[in-house]
Amino acid sequence: MREVVDGVFELRLGYVNVHLVVTDDGLVLVDTGLPGRAPVIERALRGVRRSLGEVRTVLVTHHHPDHVGSLAEVKRRSGARLVAHAADAPHITGAFPAAAPAGALGRLVSRMIGTVEPTKLDQLVPDGGEPVPGFTALHTPGHTRGHLSFLLDRAGGVLFAGDAAASRRGRVSGPPRPVTADPAQAAASLARLAEREFEVAVFGHGRAVTGRAVEAFRAAVAG
Repeated sequence: MREVVDGVFELRLGYVNVHLVVTDDGLVLVDTGLPGRAPVIERALRGVRRSLGEVRTVLVTHHHPDHVGSLAEVKRRSGARLVAHAADAPHITGAFPAAAPAGALGRLVSRMIGTVEPTKLDQLVPDGGEPVPGFTALHTPGHTRGHLSFLLDRAGGVLFAGDAAASRRGRVSGPPRPVTADPAQAAASLARLAEREFEVAVFGHGRAVTGRAVEAFRAAVAG
């Protein structure tokens, strides 16, 4: 687990990142990774002298299985409050299970990821909502209908982009088109993020960008 800025940690779980934020009211997790990763998260927390029982809130960026795979287990182990956007909620709770990936490759990926256990949510947060003091929820649809990014008022602004954007070698791009519900809407959400002010950005996929990270978003939008 790597500290990106003061009290904000990044944990790489294979190809997806989970983020931990230390707040005055306990720990906040942003996403939980693939199924079966709760013990890995727990061990990583012990490495920074924290415990899973200290997690008070899990902020969910979107319903894809590599981001909510361990949500139910983290909830059981910690009692944390689970927060997501209403448009993605039915996929998380199991009321409207997400469609299985199409084709042989999609089926193979689905088998590799495993089954995601549905779980109840505790709060549905709208655009501009403040699910935790210091965090602002930003509705950034496109990758999924209910995708949320979160902006933390710390260190000049820390953006938790989820899959609204990705980074590679310091360059920012939008989400991959094959797994994005509405690419045009995703591009509009990326542009909206570029209108904000933040110094640091962390992502579901790719390394954090630090030092005027918003400029990398603006470069991506400009093409």
